[in-house]
Amino acid sequence: MFTYRLDGQKLHRLTLGRYPDMSLKEARSSRDKCRQWLASGKDPKHQLALTTQETLKPVTVKEAIEYWIREYAEENRANVERHKAELRKHIYPYIGKMALADCETRYWLDCFDRMKKKTPVAAGYVFQMCKQALKFCRVRRYAVSTALEDLTIPDVGKKQAKKDRVLNDKEAGDLWAAISSGTCFMPYYTRLLTILIVFGCRTQEARLSEWSEWDMDAWVWTVPKEHSKGGEKIVRPVPDAMRKFIEILHDETKRSGLLLGSVKGSEAVSQWGRGVYKKLGHSEPWTLHDLRRTLATHMNNMGIAPHVVEQLLGHSMPGVMAIYNRSLYLPEKLDALNKWYDRLDILSGGFTNIVLLNRAE
Repeated sequence: MFTYRLDGQKLHRLTLGRYPDMSLKEARSSRDKCRQWLASGKDPKHQLALTTQETLKPVTVKEAIEYWIREYAEENRANVERHKAELRKHIYPYIGKMALADCETRYWLDCFDRMKKKTPVAAGYVFQMCKQALKFCRVRRYAVSTALEDLTIPDVGKKQAKKDRVLNDKEAGDLWAAISSGTCFMPYYTRLLTILIVFGCRTQEARLSEWSEWDMDAWVWTVPKEHSKGGEKIVRPVPDAMRKFIEILHDETKRSGLLLGSVKGSEAVSQWGRGVYKKLGHSEPWTLHDLRRTLATHMNNMGIAPHVVEQLLGHSMPGVMAIYNRSLYLPEKLDALNKWYDRLDILSGGFTNIVLLNRAE
């Protein structure tokens, strides 16, 4: 029995346990906890009930990660559906039902080691995600685990190698010619490739784009923050020569409310994109994401200001500029995209009497 007064009020009596079910040592430990709670201004009765509840129904690994998804990832992380799929496949079937407090490092490593054998980069990716989830839960005092705290990506998998693939003039011209023909790819992918190569946007920005994002009076495409990897909206003007395409596309897909007429899964689109280089007869593989790097590299070679290119890509401005410079640079972006569209036409053979020149060094 533990007796106490809270803020000078009436005397409370709290039963800690019954002998011999609770030993004297356990009773003293519980008494000391009650004294600590009381000294911190907390009601021992309430705290003891919470502790008992946690013991009887502890937070599981799955509950902890889903708490992070619900309270953080859905608003701040791109590809959250991909995250969920990875967790359902590699984590939940093995340790999802375990109490988080009981899930030791070795159990986590069993999961990552299974992944590492076939997909070491994905293992590192899932590890980072889980580590962030556990830290989020710990900081918020939802559930506490330090099982992943001392581990790094090399312990469980591999870091994704930095990529430097850029389509050269001929490859970019081949792609644009194939897109312009309208016969090389299925309609969905023709539309997708057009948006990706012209705007240099991320695949998910195009996949998830809705017609409500497109102002066809001002000719501006505003990617909402929930579709943006960085969690900030991205504003891009529509180049002059692209507007007829957008009008036709609007007539074709407006009833769906979606730019491309439907939403295909991230992995399905990525997988399809990895085979485009073969269809075009290119010897070196490239992916849909490489089209962003292609736009950035070619624009810089054309003399477009780096800060304009970075804004088109949806990258954050560096340092102090990110705080004080809130300009959207719409005229500069439009000029850059108009020049890029014209260059694609030239590269594809749309203008046979023009000789290509890079900017003067």
